[in-house]
Amino acid sequence: MIATLNGKLIIKELNYIVVECGGVGLKCYITQNTHANVGNIGDNVFLYTHLSVREDALDLYGFSDSSELEVFKLITSVSGVGSKIGLAILSEFTPDKIMLYIASSDAKSLTAASGVGIKLAQRIILELKDKVGCISAADVGFDVKSVGNATSHSATREAIEALVSLGYSQSEASLAVGRLDPSLDTNELIKQALKSLARGL
Repeated sequence: MIATLNGKLIIKELNYIVVECGGVGLKCYITQNTHANVGNIGDNVFLYTHLSVREDALDLYGFSDSSELEVFKLITSVSGVGSKIGLAILSEFTPDKIMLYIASSDAKSLTAASGVGIKLAQRIILELKDKVGCISAADVGFDVKSVGNATSHSATREAIEALVSLGYSQSEASLAVGRLDPSLDTNELIKQALKSLARGL
């Protein structure tokens, strides 16, 4: 298994790069985020990689950070989600956003990725919501537990529903409310969540 690559970048295209390691050029399919961060031709690059083994092909996928790799493996573990869809989702969203959408059951936001319809987005959430905790919160940059807390109490559920009715997405509302003290009543949760959303937190 090829876990990482460290070598010279010799080809850089929109959806793949070629890295020369020990005189051998290895083609890696990449996300738009990795494309933006990998550097320029001639630079030395380091990638976390995933090798996909099929009957008719060996495909290598490269990622500029480990959280992208972990979320890619998580997404592609869903039935009906192949590597192409995995790359499309990670090209549209950062790993922390994807985890947030899954944790807050925000299927609509996931459909912004190319090739992801509402039914596929719902399947991704259905199969992965219970697995979100397998990737540490530190790796993806937000507190998964806080999102879970925001869906487990009646006051927080009511506050989230109110924020959604005001035009915020399910994930934005869940994250804003999830940061607050769950012992607060619904009105106070809404008031404080609105303040944090207005500040862009």
